Parts: sequence; C-alpha cells; structure tokens
Amino acid sequence: MPRVNRSVVLTLLVVSSSVFLLFQLHYYRKYVSKAGPHILSRTGHLTASDVQWTVKKFLALAQRFRLPMFLADTAALTLLSQDALRQRDRQVREPHCSFLCTDRPITSFALHANLWKYDSGFLLAAEQKGFEVLQLRGEDPRLASLDNLSGEDIPLHFLFRLNGYIIQVVFLYERSGNYLWHGALRLKAHMDRSFAPFKLLDYGRHAGAYDRPELVLTVLDGLDIQVPRNVSHFLSEQPHSSFLECRYRDARNFLQLYPDDTSPTAMDFRRKAKSLLHLAARTLKQLNIPFWLSSGTCLGWFRQCSIISYSRDVDIGIFITDFRWDIIAAFRDAGLSLKHKFGKVEDSLELSFISDDVKLDIFFFYEDGDIVWNGGTQAKSGRKFKYIFPHFSLCWTELLELKVRVPCETLDYVTANYGSSWSIPVRTWDWKSSPSNVQENGVWPRAEWVELIQVY
Repeated sequence: MPRVNRSVVLTLLVVSSSVFLLFQLHYYRKYVSKAGPHILSRTGHLTASDVQWTVKKFLALAQRFRLPMFLADTAALTLLSQDALRQRDRQVREPHCSFLCTDRPITSFALHANLWKYDSGFLLAAEQKGFEVLQLRGEDPRLASLDNLSGEDIPLHFLFRLNGYIIQVVFLYERSGNYLWHGALRLKAHMDRSFAPFKLLDYGRHAGAYDRPELVLTVLDGLDIQVPRNVSHFLSEQPHSSFLECRYRDARNFLQLYPDDTSPTAMDFRRKAKSLLHLAARTLKQLNIPFWLSSGTCLGWFRQCSIISYSRDVDIGIFITDFRWDIIAAFRDAGLSLKHKFGKVEDSLELSFISDDVKLDIFFFYEDGDIVWNGGTQAKSGRKFKYIFPHFSLCWTELLELKVRVPCETLDYVTANYGSSWSIPVRTWDWKSSPSNVQENGVWPRAEWVELIQVY
C-alpha cells in the first residue's frame, strides 16, 4: 500500500478549509448582512441569544442617553401574566430568554417624550453601534387650534434595525386631558417601505391614547427594564386605543360661516357643560362603564370642536350590555338629581340627570342585526320612538380637556341622526320628528306607565 504524502494531505486540508471559509463569507454577505425585513441574525438564524444581544445593546444605548422608556411590546407583556408564567415554567424552550423571545421579529418600547430632551446624538450613536435608523415625524396636534392649524414637527416613531431585527420606539406625549398620546406611523413617498415588517408593529397603524401607566423597574431575561405596574390594564387598552383628532380646519371654516355665541349665557352653559361631562366621565369610570358622545354633543365635537351652546344639555351613549343597576345611585352620590327614567333594560331604556340647570341625557343602545338603535319616550302619551344607526366602533378623542370616546365612523353616525345637512345649524329641533333616523315604535301599555315612565 503506497504511503500517503503528508504535503498532499496538508494541501487538501488547506484548500477544503479555504473553500468552507469562502462559503461562510458568501452566506453572511448574501443573507445575514442583507438589509430588509428578512430576519436573520449574526449566526444566520434568529436565536434567543441574538434577540438578547440586540435588545441589550439597544438598552445600553438608551440608558446612556437617559431615555425614559418602558417595555410596551404586547407579546412580551402578555408573557408576564401569571397563567403564562406557569405555562412557561412547564415548557421552557429558551431558559435564558423567556419574555423577550416572542417569535416575532420586533420588540416595542414606549418613550415618555415630555421627560426626554431630544438629542440628535442618540441616533448618531445608534448608527455607530451598527443600527440602521428610520425616523418618522409629524405635526404636534397639541399646538393645533382653531387659531393655528399647524403644529411644529415632532418625532413620533423611531425604528432601529440590526441584522434584520427591529426595535420600535413609540413616542408618548402628554395631552391636556391627562392622558398619553402617540401619532400614526405614516411612510412618506421617499421612505424605504421594506425597512421593517410594518404590518406586525404594535403601534402606528393609527394614533392612540392611553392612561398614564405607573412604571416599575424589573429584570427580564437578565436585563433591567421598566414595565407598567398594571400590565393587564395596559394590554386591555392597546386594542381599543384608536384616537381621532378634532377636525380643526373644518371647524374653523364652520365658525367663519356661523360665528359662535359669545354671550354671557352661552359662556356660562359651556362652563357648566364641561363640568358635567367631566363629572359623568369620573362616575362612569368608577363603575367601569364605557360611554361615548352622542346626539348634539357628538355633533358639536365633530362640527365645531366644541359644545353647541344652544343645545342646553349633554348627551352620551352607553351600550345596554354595559348597564349596571347601581348607575342611578352612583350619579346621585356624585351630586346629580334623577330627572326622568324611561323604558326598561330590555327595551328603550333612557336616563336623564340634572346638575346646575344642565341636563345629562344617557341613551342606551341596543344591537339588532346589522343596526344599532336607542329609544325615546314621550311622557304624556306613552309613545315610543326608535333611532336607527349603522354599526360603529369606538375611538378616543379630546373634548373640553377630557379624553372621551366617540363613534369612529363619526360622519356616518352624525349623518344618520342629522341627515346630510348636519353642517347647517338648526336651533328649532323636535326630538320626535326632526332626526333623520327616527321611527315610531308603538306605545307603552298604560298599566306599565308607573314603572316605565318616571318623571321627577
């Protein structure tokens, strides 16, 4: 048997090692370092250590620039629930990355914008650390008003990409209604639409509003991270956080055609209406009952960003499924007097309270197939009426320095109630015949009037 030449063997080993090294270099350049949303880590696939390494690198940078930031990632926060923790304890796949490794290519953080002095050096430092940065800005709605229709440019979202992994930072701004707001993420024509998997982002599809969370510092996967103390409440807000800005431009055009009443009587009503709306919001929040602006109060917000001074009342809507029997006692304890109670829980319930000569009308809404309706009752005759609306969802907005809900499909809602001429003020209004969506709905049996028609 011929002897193997050592030089030949050594040469073959060197050649094969070189080929393997060239293959690794080609693989890295083609896939790992390739820009775009394709998620590959330093090792060619996403691992727990890669996620930890990326987030740790970002958090160190954030700490250096003293960013008042907390974890807002819905997938990661969901894993903080006790049920999830018990399940993870039984089936731990990544013992060193139990929370941040969510099988998503994104981790979302929220930044208290009012607590941070904007420092452009932060973005430069991020780029020096290897992050690619996409900065999205927009107008500050807090500076917009009927007198000034444009606010200054402010940062809304930062997206950081490293080896295909995305870290989103959403800026939360304080609003006058004592809540936090973030803007929508809007890509301009020149921006790279392949920078991140935008459809997977927790924040940015729409503007959002949140209660101000109390934060606690904790350790997640070996990293010091601030999280909301009440994680469940924060998570419950996220799917219902959509926010609609007041239409200041349209409101100003309306008020140029129909100047607002500035008489002492009108000013006094607006002051009382604001106080009553705030009181109603506090009372219903204690009962955990969601409500929205309805009827003339909704029209005033949508049309002129204010209360209609000649309406002389405040109107809100509540789904009948959220009714609680202690609602009357709660409003009485808050200092309001019950003015009337019409109908019953099963049909056309309506409550009216009064405070300081201003009436609060609460209309309860019923779902019926593809429509939603609320009832009305004429006390002297027992006649019933029904007001028909298309189905709607609820969004947050701000009115009179209060974070409050309105129908997201506001135009459809207002048009259903007031017709296509809703933009023209009508001072003479008959609730039984003027609304576009009113229908006769029978008569209450006289034998039941004592229970169903109560006037105080």
